[in-house]
Amino acid sequence: MHPFRKAVEDRDETAIAALLAEDVVFTSPVAFKPYPGKAVTAAILRGVMRVFEDFTYVREIADPGGRDHALVFTATVAGRQIQGCDFLHFDEDGRIDEFTVMVRPLSAAQALAEAMGAQFDRIAAEAAGG
Repeated sequence: MHPFRKAVEDRDETAIAALLAEDVVFTSPVAFKPYPGKAVTAAILRGVMRVFEDFTYVREIADPGGRDHALVFTATVAGRQIQGCDFLHFDEDGRIDEFTVMVRPLSAAQALAEAMGAQFDRIAAEAAGG
């Protein structure tokens, strides 16, 4: 099991943050622009852990070189079943420097956008160190 998957499944926020590169870029399934930086990415991931229910990884796919991973997941958000995938790229130090999330179906993506929108102020405060 990949260390990131283990950290998420253990809901270990410290271990998740430790696996992020300082210059990580997070690309959300529901936001137009990517979010650069470890602080905001860690805050977003904490927000996701607050809104997802019954989260579980169901498949792990890795390239032979070990720098790219795809972790397929299922969860519930606001009563909607969601299926998604975390696409991770790792830098030379083994830290995540690119983190892209895709989800389906559209109704669940819309529910996720609404739920995460409600987290925005808290995410921004956490990312700023507050």
